[in-house]
Amino acid sequence: MPHDTSLVPTGGRVAPGEAGRVSKPDDAPEASVRGLDTAASLPTRPPDDDFRTLEAGLDALQTDPERRTPWWRRMVDGVLPPVLLVVVLLAAWQVYTMVAQPRPDLAPGPLDVAAALGEAWDDGRLQLAVATSLERGILGFLIAVAVGTPLGLLLAEWRPLRRALGPLISGLQVLPSVAWVPAAILWFGLSDATVYFVVLMGAIPSIVNGLVAGVAQVPPQLRRVGTVLGASRLELAASVVLPAALPGYLAGLKQGWAFSWRSLMAAEIIAFGGTIGFGVGSLLQQGRDLADLAGVLGTILVILFIGIVIELLVFAPVERGLLRRRGLQEVQS
Repeated sequence: MPHDTSLVPTGGRVAPGEAGRVSKPDDAPEASVRGLDTAASLPTRPPDDDFRTLEAGLDALQTDPERRTPWWRRMVDGVLPPVLLVVVLLAAWQVYTMVAQPRPDLAPGPLDVAAALGEAWDDGRLQLAVATSLERGILGFLIAVAVGTPLGLLLAEWRPLRRALGPLISGLQVLPSVAWVPAAILWFGLSDATVYFVVLMGAIPSIVNGLVAGVAQVPPQLRRVGTVLGASRLELAASVVLPAALPGYLAGLKQGWAFSWRSLMAAEIIAFGGTIGFGVGSLLQQGRDLADLAGVLGTILVILFIGIVIELLVFAPVERGLLRRRGLQEVQS
């Protein structure tokens, strides 16, 4: 087949067997031809490099260099305001007890509460109660996660089951956990099984509803992509749907921990004695039996402190990391 010379620039020459190669026109500068040859000899850039460049560019767009702050400054900004607020509240409380001088048995001051906590610490009751309650709360919450996660995925992926069990799960979430304590005592007696049952009944519905709500917000395009790539129904749920539903799932986990901690305190207050270990709720009930209001208020502060510490040290960092990875929060370093 004869070569088509209509594509050759004016004055160009095509040697036999060299069709498709750019030859030097008679009137073209030598530098231009060298530039074309150099560009043609450059190695092709792999697609992975393009993706890395794009990702780096997106990260740079999400990060504002002018708003970068050191880690210690962020820690101070996060810790200092609540600490100052607590100091102000304690100071106002102490001033009130000094000026109004109420009955110590009805309105103890911060120093009286601190003395009651110090006494509980000296005889070892406070350490034992905190260790027992934390062990129960963490273990019960982990069991609730192990049960609630597959149940939530099953309800989210199987619509008939969700229509049947969805209202029941929502009703169990609204039901106060303390209502389960009398039935649990009759079933399991005064044992740790009673406490764990109440914790599970308080935490599982919140975890299930949070996961179902998170799955409902997953874009349908992700499911289609997974199906096109050949994922089975189980692989689609575990590898595509669950990671995409992490924000809603994390919200359900936070709420599940809150309900499990509240359920644990209710169970320990009511189910007292027998083979049940001595927890923070038991310490609170002991203070009520002894009419020790300073000890009661001190135990309430301990319960509140544990809840705040778990939120700040566990859930808040996980939530911030998840939001950063999804570009929903600015990265500061």
